[in-house]
Amino acid sequence: MLKYFISIITFLFVNITIGNVKIANDTLEKFGIRAGLDLNKIIKSATDEDYSGFSLSGDIRLKESFYVFTEIGNEEKVINSNYLNSSVKGTYVKFGVNFKLNKDIRTQNIVYSGLSAGYSNFDQNINSYTIYNTHSIYWGESIINSPINLSNLNAKWIEFMFGMKTEILNNLFLGFELQLKNVIKQKNIQNITNFYIPGFNRTYDSSGLGAGFSYTVSYLIPVVKK
Repeated sequence: MLKYFISIITFLFVNITIGNVKIANDTLEKFGIRAGLDLNKIIKSATDEDYSGFSLSGDIRLKESFYVFTEIGNEEKVINSNYLNSSVKGTYVKFGVNFKLNKDIRTQNIVYSGLSAGYSNFDQNINSYTIYNTHSIYWGESIINSPINLSNLNAKWIEFMFGMKTEILNNLFLGFELQLKNVIKQKNIQNITNFYIPGFNRTYDSSGLGAGFSYTVSYLIPVVKK
């Protein structure tokens, strides 16, 4: 898997470099709306029976190196482990800004970093779980099959992004993005952990930190050309 990620990053970097060399003297600047899909969610939905998800994203270039973006999506996830079976379903939205890092070259290919805020509303069902009796050597653990339904949960988080987008055809972009996330507030019911937050990813009791990545294909609709 790590080799696959490295290959993707290398591919995008090479394409961006080649694109920069080809149009380094080009003064064309396009300002418009770029709309895209997260290919990672589509591929994962087709290959992982425990997951289903879809998202749409869009950004607007306001200045040469400044973009405002948003993303909306939904996810369903089943979590299976030795002690828990849980399912989560919900929607999310993100708003943020991206800053183009390769400022010296006027090209549609970009390397960028950014910051965004996310909000998710979801339901979580605990289908079965294991409890341990530390006071008995005969009944060390018990599997509870009585479902617990938790509805109207929500979470807020911030995330830092680093990514690349390269123009593979006229106005058509392929992108890759890494995300580092931190939950700032979440709603729990009965003090039960939210094991998965749509838009955020898997959570862990010991930390509010999380990570994610996306592969995107997007199309730029030029509004202004200079």
